[in-house]
Amino acid sequence: MFDQDKWQEIFSTIKQNKLRTFLTGFSIAWGIFMLVVLLGAGRGLQNAAEHAFTQRAKNSFKIYSGRTSKEYKGYKVGRDIQFTNETHDWLDKKLEGIQHLTSIKYLGGEVKYEKKSYNDFRIRGVYPDYAAIEKRIVTEGRFLNTIDINETRKAAVIGEKVKEQLFEDESPIGHNIFINDIAFQVVGVFDSEIDSNKETIYIPTSTSQRLYEGNEDVGSLQFTIDTEDVKVATAKEEETRQLLSRLHQFNPKDNNAIFIINNLEGYEETLIVFMFLNGFIWFIAIGSIIAGIVGISNIMVIIVKDRTKEIGVRKALGAAPFSIISLILSESIFITSITGAFGLILGSGLLALINYLVPPSEMFRHPSVDLSIAISALIVLVVSGAIAGFFPARKAASIKPIESLRKE
Repeated sequence: MFDQDKWQEIFSTIKQNKLRTFLTGFSIAWGIFMLVVLLGAGRGLQNAAEHAFTQRAKNSFKIYSGRTSKEYKGYKVGRDIQFTNETHDWLDKKLEGIQHLTSIKYLGGEVKYEKKSYNDFRIRGVYPDYAAIEKRIVTEGRFLNTIDINETRKAAVIGEKVKEQLFEDESPIGHNIFINDIAFQVVGVFDSEIDSNKETIYIPTSTSQRLYEGNEDVGSLQFTIDTEDVKVATAKEEETRQLLSRLHQFNPKDNNAIFIINNLEGYEETLIVFMFLNGFIWFIAIGSIIAGIVGISNIMVIIVKDRTKEIGVRKALGAAPFSIISLILSESIFITSITGAFGLILGSGLLALINYLVPPSEMFRHPSVDLSIAISALIVLVVSGAIAGFFPARKAASIKPIESLRKE
């Protein structure tokens, strides 16, 4: 049953000891606030890192050609390795477990539509599988297909920003754009969560080779495998290096001849980094909680010591030891709960404000915290505060009234 007299006395005690109450409450609120903010910030960093890996298939590989740094079978050091259509076909034939495969031809130049002209769009010659590897979402029309490759069609798929700048509100499907003065028909529009990708135009690799350079050279290759097992992916990386060393005649241990980016391995390494980061954040957060508990303990000892004479008077007037202890504990729990909840609300509010004001980026994205963790920490603080006050209060309540009145 609600004891109105007891709570009036608690509020009166709080009012009379404003500084002591503030110090107690501040240590609790600060501990919870720091816990929420630190965990939220850590989650924001992890969300950004994980989001970056979702922009392409996690089980993907990207291969760049380089320059040899070791002699091999009579070939001198410093020889450039050049990927070609043969490299693409060689991997497709020799490497088992490939799901999607594309070569990439890097181009640049002027893009025109009617009276509009731009030189800053990225132009890439790719295979149809590129859309699945890089997770391009077609919003209008279609992506490139096998017929486009085989017939070297002058087909183009443009990004959303390219569409906005060239066509504005007009549908681009079926219209011709000029890439370096050669007409290409727009067959599709794609979207991506990364803005820079939206400024890209994709054309068939075969068309880009025939029209612009007249050779079968490509800049890089990408492929996915049929598993997300890191050990298998690592083995595939080594197998790929061995296969390409046979084709292009370089030492398979020459890491400068080709560069292979294993996206799945990178993803696993990132998760490990964030596991350690979260451990460090928890170390700091727990330190803040412990500091709050120590602060509560010290202040509760002072509270009981200051009220020793009051306890003696109460016992002399017939108060039971339990009623004395419950009064002190109720005050402790009340202050701890209110100020802890304030710290929780303040921390959550700050994260919500950051989410509202700071747009998602490649470095920081949607900071958040599991409220059940913060509430659990608050409960730990409340229980710790109660325990911290219980033992000195019980000791004081067990002293005879005459001895309590003699305490200084």
